[in-house]
Amino acid sequence: MKRQILAAALVGVASLALLRPVSAQAQATQMPKADAQALWNHLQQQDYRKQFRLFPGKDKLYQGTEPHGALLTTYVNRTAYEALTGGAGEFPAGAIVVKENYTPDKTLAAITVMYKVSGYNPDHGDWFWLKRGADGAVEASGKVDGCIACHQKSTRDYIMTPVKR
Repeated sequence: MKRQILAAALVGVASLALLRPVSAQAQATQMPKADAQALWNHLQQQDYRKQFRLFPGKDKLYQGTEPHGALLTTYVNRTAYEALTGGAGEFPAGAIVVKENYTPDKTLAAITVMYKVSGYNPDHGDWFWLKRGADGAVEASGKVDGCIACHQKSTRDYIMTPVKR
């Protein structure tokens, strides 16, 4: 009986050891590379409008500012949300902020995205930037000078929107 219990325990430990690398690999492949299409595919697979949360303290279609648009809806993934609500000074790798930019008549004009990628652009917070037009065309991506120039004025890791709790 003791041998059977010991054998079962060894099988269980061996199974966990085998699963651990697969789990770590699965986690590593869940986040896209710093690429416009890979990031957009990830956002679609995640169904960001349903699975991400609204930016803390913001509702849908809040008043925006240039260059983003008259009305905005901003979604954040869990990583970004926890950093925002936890008071983190810097966002961890994997943080994603999706801002839908609308005209005054509530027509979608563009979608802008900030995605934190470890080692991507250390001189500018490791943020990957993406702007897609309402038609889906990529208008800007990567190390976008205009985004960096504006957002580097932030006091909180390139995030301009204040958190209201």
